[in-house]
Amino acid sequence: MTVTTIHHEHTAALHTSDTRVPVTTRWTYRADEPYALTIAFATERGRWVEWIFARDLLIAGMHEHAGEGDLRIEPNVDDDTLLLHIHSPSGSATIELDRADTQDFLDHTLDVVPAGAESTHFDIDRLLADLTAG
Repeated sequence: MTVTTIHHEHTAALHTSDTRVPVTTRWTYRADEPYALTIAFATERGRWVEWIFARDLLIAGMHEHAGEGDLRIEPNVDDDTLLLHIHSPSGSATIELDRADTQDFLDHTLDVVPAGAESTHFDIDRLLADLTAG
């Protein structure tokens, strides 16, 4: 079985106290995991830091403040970007994403698995097998 996977890379901006630092991001969406997507951030040490979150959160965050807790997304009122706020025990960060690039990625995911049709692409038997594998 061939699984459709979408990859998208673009440069975002990490907000620091007085400047914005470019950071490479890599977005991934898999049709066999239709509810989730992954965003990874390249570090200076050549590693990637990944966050997995609900695709519905990104859909909502394109138009209004969305999310609670560790990851929140909202349109930036000052320009045509999105703000991704990430919180973890080791710190927090705000990443500024190009809204058009993010929408392009999201549109591709919706072409593969339309919103509301996720359950028809989700393999519950595979999930149960993964959870019960010893």
